[in-house]
Amino acid sequence: MDDIVKAALAKWPNVPHCYGWLALDARGNWRMRDDRCQALNLPGDVIRHPTLLAFIVRNYLCNADGCWYFQNGPQRVYVDLEATPFIATTTAQGSFALQHGEQAFTPELAFLDPQGRLQLSSGTTLAQLDDRDLATCLPWFTLDQHPVSDEALLEWLEDTQQGQLQLRPPGMNGLYLDVQGCEEHQLMRQFGFVQRPRQENITGN
Repeated sequence: MDDIVKAALAKWPNVPHCYGWLALDARGNWRMRDDRCQALNLPGDVIRHPTLLAFIVRNYLCNADGCWYFQNGPQRVYVDLEATPFIATTTAQGSFALQHGEQAFTPELAFLDPQGRLQLSSGTTLAQLDDRDLATCLPWFTLDQHPVSDEALLEWLEDTQQGQLQLRPPGMNGLYLDVQGCEEHQLMRQFGFVQRPRQENITGN
């Protein structure tokens, strides 16, 4: 957390929290959602200012209830998540990064759900892969240590017991990830995050 934010918290400790105004979409874009966007259930405007984006990333935290927020000075701005608390992308080196390259990321586990969404975790960090990068990752999959066709991958999604699926990113120095099948929303429960924080489901400060 930035020192200026810590100072603001000490000076104004009881500023009301903000809900619904900031979102992270499934492609890693931070979006500002005004009253109109919230009323019409619109995604909101993409935030593009580099300094503001870096400030959000540096002060992006999670409370005890699994609700993620941006500490904007003395105010917590809770974040609506379209997918997971972080979004992963591939890099030119054949590895992964978070939030459009803001943070390097070396996952430890990989999950694939019936919709073909790839989710990666390291410790308590969970990131869904930007769907536009899935095509880049397809050649990195192996089934029982052999290259896997698109058809075989779809068959594995139907029955995850028929072989050991692995992800072998070329930029991870020979490391590979065992891929587990998962159901929709399973990881939200497993990792304990809230996709749409609101005042009524927050008990922590």
